[in-house]
Amino acid sequence: QVELVESGGGSVQAGGSLRLSCDYPDGSACISWFRQAPEKEREGVAGFYSGIGRTYISDSVKGRFTLSRDNARNTLYLQMDSLKPEDTAIYYCAAGPIRWTRCGGEIDGYDYWGQGTQVTVTS
Repeated sequence: QVELVESGGGSVQAGGSLRLSCDYPDGSACISWFRQAPEKEREGVAGFYSGIGRTYISDSVKGRFTLSRDNARNTLYLQMDSLKPEDTAIYYCAAGPIRWTRCGGEIDGYDYWGQGTQVTVTS
């Protein structure tokens, strides 16, 4: 496992926004964001599958979170708008040769992970 470079976490009030960044290795088939809240399992948030350009957004954040990519910099962005207190978690970026059907959904099989960045949303 090789650590990814991720950034953008912080503390905001409910309704605010944050933008997370993940620098991923060239050639990554799948780049995903996961999060883990206190006393909860790590869950998939969003994923991008480059092979077919498929984007996955979890139901819990759909309509509020969006993915974008800077091809020149190999950077994946997670724009988080209308943040809620329940979005509070440590957010992790992951990359690897994941099948498109699993990209962004399941946590197993990734070659690269970030250390995690804390996102805190206050009421």
